[in-house]
Amino acid sequence: MNIKISDVANLPSRFGNFKVKAFKEGQKEHLVIYAKELDEIPVVRVHSECLTGDAIGSLKCDCRDQLEYALSLIGEKGGMVIYLRQEGRNIGLLNKINAYALQDKGLDTVEANHQLGFAADERTYDIVTYILHHFGIKKIKLLTNNPDKINSICDVEIVERLPIIMKSNKYNEDYLDVKRDAMGHLL
Repeated sequence: MNIKISDVANLPSRFGNFKVKAFKEGQKEHLVIYAKELDEIPVVRVHSECLTGDAIGSLKCDCRDQLEYALSLIGEKGGMVIYLRQEGRNIGLLNKINAYALQDKGLDTVEANHQLGFAADERTYDIVTYILHHFGIKKIKLLTNNPDKINSICDVEIVERLPIIMKSNKYNEDYLDVKRDAMGHLL
């Protein structure tokens, strides 16, 4: 892997005072947000970018709620959020909006991706193991519902999986059902 790594900077936020470091992998720039002192077995959240949810507050997903929960947790108890630039399950913003349009016509999130010629989930997590090794982390408590994230982390022991269950709403109930039933998420 040809990875460029930034310096460490302070990031005070409404969730706590963090340190941040960026990792550039090809054209993608990922961000690691972490507590100043990492435990020997830190809580780690791997979060994929969701502009519509994270920044705009879309109710079609639970992404923002999961991100804010994770940031609040590490702000209070320590740990790390690895923010991966993989918009729309790594199909990009333009294709994600096209998938939204197909969902408006009755397709579910997986069907929409397939209609556009993509797998249900195009994300990869190779960079996660690289980042954890960079920080010297050998064991983690992984904050996730996604079995793909669990299965993709190599050479780092997942001591515990911590669920991250957010309250559903009328706009994302079907989406969450598809994540559980079609994608195997642990909801």
